[in-house]
Amino acid sequence: MLPGVLILACWVLLILYWNISARSSKPVAESQSWSGRLARVPVWLGYILLVAAWAHPFGLRVIPNTVTAEYSGVAICAAGLFAAIWSRKTLGSDWSRDVELKQGHKLVERGPYRFVRHPIYTSHLLMGLGTAVASGLLVAFVGLLLFFIGFWIKLRQEENLLLNHFPNEYPAYKARVKALLPFVF
Repeated sequence: MLPGVLILACWVLLILYWNISARSSKPVAESQSWSGRLARVPVWLGYILLVAAWAHPFGLRVIPNTVTAEYSGVAICAAGLFAAIWSRKTLGSDWSRDVELKQGHKLVERGPYRFVRHPIYTSHLLMGLGTAVASGLLVAFVGLLLFFIGFWIKLRQEENLLLNHFPNEYPAYKARVKALLPFVF
């Protein structure tokens, strides 16, 4: 029971921080198209499945329900929360929920952006992984897969936007820093 409460607390803290810090974002210079925003659909479906795995556990269990699995999931989720807040704070007023460019947008390469180009996506995936591990249910891992698909689509959109607006700096940054997993991927 406690691991579920801790996982929920991580997600609630993320949502609160995201909504409060969104107020300090710069005005938009270049918006994402409506069709481009469809990339959020797999992410939202993933959230729904992750929540469903906790709210009404059902389906095939792929990880045994043990204290070790539950608290490992909590630790992974908490690490993801820490990374998400660090990433969002580092990005500052250039952050956006959608793939868009802000007025006076700068290419950020410090903080967690030294290790991966998209640490916010990595951190959300970590939180999803922790949630899935703690629940142990296949439906949660399907939710995690949908997370990955949605964030991969957004990542590709964001890469194109940054390559267009930072044609000199971004290719070098991209060659030096991996997308989601430090030194690997």
